[in-house]
Amino acid sequence: MDTVNELSTQHAELAAQLQQGGVQYAVGSWIDVLGRPKSKVVPIDHLPNLLAGSERYTPRGMGGIGRMNPVEDEVVGIPDPSTLRVLPWDRRFAWMVADMVQGGSTPFALCPRSALKQQVAEAADMGYVCQLGIEPEFYVFHPDSLGTDKLRPIARSGDVAPTPAYDVEVTLDAMPFLDKVTSYMTDLDFGLFSFDAEGGQGQYEFDFAHDEVVAAADRMTLFRLLVKQAAKETGMLATFMPKPFAHLWGSGAHFNMSLEDRHSGENVFKTGTGNEGWRKEALHFAGGVLRHAKALAALSNPTTNSYRRLVPRLADGNFSWAPTNVSYGHNNRSCMLRLPANRPAIENRSVDSAANTYLTAAFMLAAGLEGIRDGVDPGDPADVVSYTQGDREVLPRTLIDAVEAFEQDPLTHSVFHAAFVRDYVAMKRAEWERSHAEVSDFERTNYLLNL
Repeated sequence: MDTVNELSTQHAELAAQLQQGGVQYAVGSWIDVLGRPKSKVVPIDHLPNLLAGSERYTPRGMGGIGRMNPVEDEVVGIPDPSTLRVLPWDRRFAWMVADMVQGGSTPFALCPRSALKQQVAEAADMGYVCQLGIEPEFYVFHPDSLGTDKLRPIARSGDVAPTPAYDVEVTLDAMPFLDKVTSYMTDLDFGLFSFDAEGGQGQYEFDFAHDEVVAAADRMTLFRLLVKQAAKETGMLATFMPKPFAHLWGSGAHFNMSLEDRHSGENVFKTGTGNEGWRKEALHFAGGVLRHAKALAALSNPTTNSYRRLVPRLADGNFSWAPTNVSYGHNNRSCMLRLPANRPAIENRSVDSAANTYLTAAFMLAAGLEGIRDGVDPGDPADVVSYTQGDREVLPRTLIDAVEAFEQDPLTHSVFHAAFVRDYVAMKRAEWERSHAEVSDFERTNYLLNL
């Protein structure tokens, strides 16, 4: 049998235990550039083989990046057994996250998880462990309204203006779906804190425990999967599209990132509570992230639709609450970075719900570490609504602006393999070009008869 590693007796015992519990199948999911898990399915008695690297893939062109190449070496998926979870919505399946390797043990150039693990190692060399908490938002619709002039949200209790955020009635009306999500999260030990109706009709947010950055990214991958599953089971459709409607709030996935001393476990960003107590490491980390903010946007805001969220105001004139400037503040939710009073983590509010968590976290961590090494000064914090500050450097306004910044930034080429940079830039440039080539209804309405 052609495997990367020898079969393990311990893994055979694990397979037997899972089989006794009713598990019939196992998957070792590698994560593509779009953040979607991909895997072959093996019978549970084949679990030792799967963990040894028996399953091979040709992911290029199938994982959201690159062109198919029929003569390229196959990639082996090596599952991480520490991530094994039995899926609560179908207990026949054991789910794991896998790393992609080539040539025995070399990380595959297009493997997002491997890119993040490399930056984790860089942090460890500097004496740090990175922690990450994520605040994902998403919309839920009735699927029978797809293709119509107006998507119908899962719940709409009257005309709650200007926003249904935190509205209990809107939340209660969606409980058949929300209850499934919370049940699955509890079963999977997510450490659920709270959930609520968000700013848009049919939009919801879940807050759960932070974790070591790779584990947090693994959890976010599983969260997206379980949300979509819960929606299907209740006859709904869930989407992590950043901006489904011009007049409603976009869906963010704010990153709350911090560093701990790898020996003592002490948080190195902040001492005490409130707006005071931020240490120089936190300010330099923020400075590094701001230094590379434009390049980071190509990952944290990875679609043409992402930039419809990064605007000062919604179509109705209300503030969007999404950042547009390269700035930081304390209790200022119009800034890209926020140093909140209630937690010792830097909140990146620019990240949207379409972002690949592994890729975004890898670049943000690398930028922050560079900021600490170089002692980067983040400047003065913004203490007013940043949309009104015309002297601030702006975030990219389109995907192509972000992609060009990403390609030109030296940090990009130290964080990611050259093959990844080449293929990712080509993929995103083509995505923008396809979008830019479209002639919209807006253009026909405004220009066809007037010009």
